Amino acid sequence: MTINIPYDEAIRRYRPLAERALPCTADPGEDLLQRYHPDYIADRCIQLTVGANAGDPCHRQLADVLQSDSRIDEADLAASPEVETDVLVIGGGGAGCSAALEAARAGARVILATKLRLGDSNTVMAEGGIQASIEKDDTPQMHYDDTVKGASGQIDRTLAAQMVTDGPDVIRWLIQQGMQFDLDQYGDLLTRRAGGTSAPRVLYFRDYTGLEMMRVLREAVFNSDVEVWDYCPAVELLSDQSGHCAGAVLSSLKDYTYSLVKAKSVIVATGGIGRLHLNGFPTSNHFGAVGDGLVLAYRLGAKLRDLDTFQYHPTGLAHPHHLGGTLITEGVRSAGAYLLNAASERFIDELRPRDHVAAAIIRECAEGRGVDAGHGQSGVWLDTPSIELRSPGIMEQRFPKLLHLGIKSGIDPRQQPMLIYPTLHYQNGGVIINRQGASTVPGLYCVGEVCGGVHGRNRLMGNSLLEIISFGRRAGTTAAKRVHGAGMRQKKVSLEHLRAFRRELMLAKMPLTQQSPLLFPEYAKFEKDSDYDGLRRNTRVADDG
Repeated sequence: MTINIPYDEAIRRYRPLAERALPCTADPGEDLLQRYHPDYIADRCIQLTVGANAGDPCHRQLADVLQSDSRIDEADLAASPEVETDVLVIGGGGAGCSAALEAARAGARVILATKLRLGDSNTVMAEGGIQASIEKDDTPQMHYDDTVKGASGQIDRTLAAQMVTDGPDVIRWLIQQGMQFDLDQYGDLLTRRAGGTSAPRVLYFRDYTGLEMMRVLREAVFNSDVEVWDYCPAVELLSDQSGHCAGAVLSSLKDYTYSLVKAKSVIVATGGIGRLHLNGFPTSNHFGAVGDGLVLAYRLGAKLRDLDTFQYHPTGLAHPHHLGGTLITEGVRSAGAYLLNAASERFIDELRPRDHVAAAIIRECAEGRGVDAGHGQSGVWLDTPSIELRSPGIMEQRFPKLLHLGIKSGIDPRQQPMLIYPTLHYQNGGVIINRQGASTVPGLYCVGEVCGGVHGRNRLMGNSLLEIISFGRRAGTTAAKRVHGAGMRQKKVSLEHLRAFRRELMLAKMPLTQQSPLLFPEYAKFEKDSDYDGLRRNTRVADDG
């Protein structure tokens, strides 16, 4: 049995690396990922039995929700109100907001439906920054090469090329919306390196870049003609007689009713699946990230990819236990913080790609060189005091959110290291799309974390915030153009695709007892309407605080 060093003893032994050390030359080993990364856990995957990806490998927990019955029947929709619009956007994070804005600016009538409030999303959790090749010694080609290399070549190169090419224009667009970035003394944009990159190209605002991005996008949406439906998650997509996407069924958490929203184009931007807690890991994701969009798109017939690969961010908080999984930005390591085991030894180059760094941390703990935090949790040190020693004041200036997290944890990260362990952070795979965000089902567009192929099997820091704006804007513009195309009159809609999916499940002798989309994690245990009402009240209080 592996025994790590108890927390109190390890903190007494800890010594910060006050002097900037030479690059870590520890050899991670050719089999590091295969032996220690969670994507390689034996028996974690099964083959899908039904749907467009039947026969493809998929993580067991994700397969369970993809191959579940719907939450609704057509009888549930009797007398439900019907609403018509040009473009329906499902999801109120960065991807959904940018898509809605561009669709509205292109002249389309737009409804944006979000599960909770506008902005409650993984976007606000993003701390480290956004990549774009704006420096004179950097190019989109270098950005592309880094992105492909970080994914070990297993990536949709067309999508990756489009994303990096859009980078500089995305930054201009965000600044035009009012977004702030950190600047140097001359007023130029500051950049820093991310793990797995060859040049400093991550732009940032303190350590809450995503929050700042979401601030300006929310304001832009509220000041636009976009009609926002909050507390209205989608529970099923609608199809027309041709099998094309033609709207969605929305469930109001305010009055517990369904609405049928007919749309000529639908954009799904529902985020990831962190709250499924794959392989028992904690997560950095927001409360509603349970894979709704994947379920809805798959049931309609959309093709997915890479359903067996997920990103575990190396630096999730491991202590105290009640804050487990909370994200600590990669920007701290970019600023020079080291990863140390219980013996205060470095064991990996901190700016290697995330999958390698996460696997190395798991290895240190598995082989007894980690710190035992109790509650069955171990971790390694993030040597935050070292960067404060080398650059006094940097924590307060660059990482105020981290300081606040330290207060919640009962420590001062300027004086004491933070115990970290990988946290489930990002869904690498998802819906197959083209450069305009169009899925394999006509009328259905998907953008953001719900998509696959853009990042391949491992994502670099800062590419996520770039992706959501790049493809969000593209999908919004294209969806609006489709509205005015030939033959785009509103057609009869139905749930025929749902009946066909149920037939597949029954022919495969699969149980119809589990229902999806989940909407919220199972441990939320919402059993009655008043529970959802309580969620709205608690969410509002948390926001006001």
